[in-house]
Formats: sequence, structure tokens, C-alpha cells
Amino acid sequence: MTLELPSDVLESARMSVPDLKLELALSLFSLGRLSMGKAAEVAGLPVGKFQLHLGSRNLGSHYGTEEALEDAGTLSRLRGA
Repeated sequence: MTLELPSDVLESARMSVPDLKLELALSLFSLGRLSMGKAAEVAGLPVGKFQLHLGSRNLGSHYGTEEALEDAGTLSRLRGA
């Protein structure tokens, strides 16, 4: 999927594409819309680095069984790639 934004939006926000991906991932994770594994994937980061960003913003993990299973699947796919 491709998301198109006017170039001046990133310039106005003083953000790069990786910055925007991270912000989107952090927001969706904190809203409970994505698991940690999927949010890390959106951000383009390993889960450990994504967790560091969560910690730096005092965002706790809302981690349940469903998320753990989804993350395990994501990790398996990433390791196999």
C-alpha cells in the first residue's frame, strides 16, 4: 500500500519519512490498534528498538495473549526472510 502526502506536509512538520512511520506506529500501538510486532514493522524497526522508543515516551506495553501470538508469528516470518 502506498500513502501519498503533499511534500510540504513533511517539510512543515520537519519530519522525514522514517520519522513519520515511527510516529504512526507509536500512535497506533498506544491506541491499541496494532500489536508491538506490527507497530515495529510499520516503523521499520526491530521490536527491541521500537520498545526503546516506547520507553523514551513513557508508553507502556499493553501486551496480552493475542498480541504475543501475533508477535511470535511476525518474528517467525522476519527470521525466515
